Amino acid sequence: MKMKKWFFGVMSFSTLFITACSSGRGGEEGNSAEEDEAINIGSMFELTGSASAYGNTQANAVQMAADEINEDGGIDGQEINIEEYDTQSDEAEASSVATRLSTRDNAVAMIGPALTGPMQAAIPNADEAQVPLISPSATDDDVLTDEDGGVHPYAYRTGFTNSFQGGALATFANDDLDASKAVILGDNSSDYATGLTEEFTEAFDGEIVSVENFSEGQNDFNAELTNIEQTDFDVIFVPGYYEEGGPIINQAREMGIDEPILGPDGFGNDVIYDLASEENMDNIYHTSHFVLTSDDPDTQDFVSNYRENFDTDPDMFAGLAYDTVYLVKQAIEETGSTNSADINAGLENIEDFAGITGTFSFDEMHDPIKTVSIIEVQEGEEVGTSEVEPDIE
Repeated sequence: MKMKKWFFGVMSFSTLFITACSSGRGGEEGNSAEEDEAINIGSMFELTGSASAYGNTQANAVQMAADEINEDGGIDGQEINIEEYDTQSDEAEASSVATRLSTRDNAVAMIGPALTGPMQAAIPNADEAQVPLISPSATDDDVLTDEDGGVHPYAYRTGFTNSFQGGALATFANDDLDASKAVILGDNSSDYATGLTEEFTEAFDGEIVSVENFSEGQNDFNAELTNIEQTDFDVIFVPGYYEEGGPIINQAREMGIDEPILGPDGFGNDVIYDLASEENMDNIYHTSHFVLTSDDPDTQDFVSNYRENFDTDPDMFAGLAYDTVYLVKQAIEETGSTNSADINAGLENIEDFAGITGTFSFDEMHDPIKTVSIIEVQEGEEVGTSEVEPDIE
């Protein structure tokens, strides 16, 4: 209930602010760039705060993609200008940044945020300003839908949904690990964790023999793991982020629990290796939007360029953000327009966009139809990848 009231407050303020300001050079229907101007694209990520490990890699990739496009002549001769903001891992700040980009900065598209909560907070302002907002990694199933179940007209994502990755992990446990008993260790106050848990539970053919819960920010999991240790099980499913996933892996392995641990895309940051310690990153499986070791030439060029620019390997979230810039470029090229409303129509109609995170089109709910990869980690190294195809009926 508090969330609904807060949203109303934000929307009311934003509406007033948007009304008071010009909606850019596009008049009443979104923003545009004049032919002799750079095309402004917003980059709004969690550069500080609890989710900064996700946000910084994505902001880096957005800027790198824009630099590549500009070096190659821009979009139909017009350069891209990235307007970068820090949402501070905060929902209210994400809402404010979306307003700033779509009004003051004349952005024709906005890329970010990384997480579901800030994305939900920013969407009403994107809809109001008629400027597409594309999150590379907000995976909650309902993030793009309104209270009536309809899709927000200017909101998209380029990563797959929680329901798909939760179900994919259960299918993997069934078919590849031959598991018949699973335990779940998650944060039951998190929409991300509860959505993944629901989908995993529904798709798992065996028995869920125990469910343990933790709180956001918790770093001591010995009580929960002690309960799990006393249970007969084949796999542990941890529907959470690397902040808790790393310590859980560390403490589980230190206690002698060596069964496979399954995690979602929230495990997909190298910080988890530091938190768990490399020797404990063994028998770990997590979903991924991007495979670093892919033989695809475009993927290898991206990896090489990212290393050269930032002196580190890119993660899956960087790959998604990189693809998102090229997705906007394709929408502008196909519509022949820099008007944000036209770009939005172009995004809806894009077919078979070929990115480094896969080839996809959007469905009617603005979700990408794409394959999920499951990365296997043994002895601190990624040693294999399995793929689960979307179930399209």
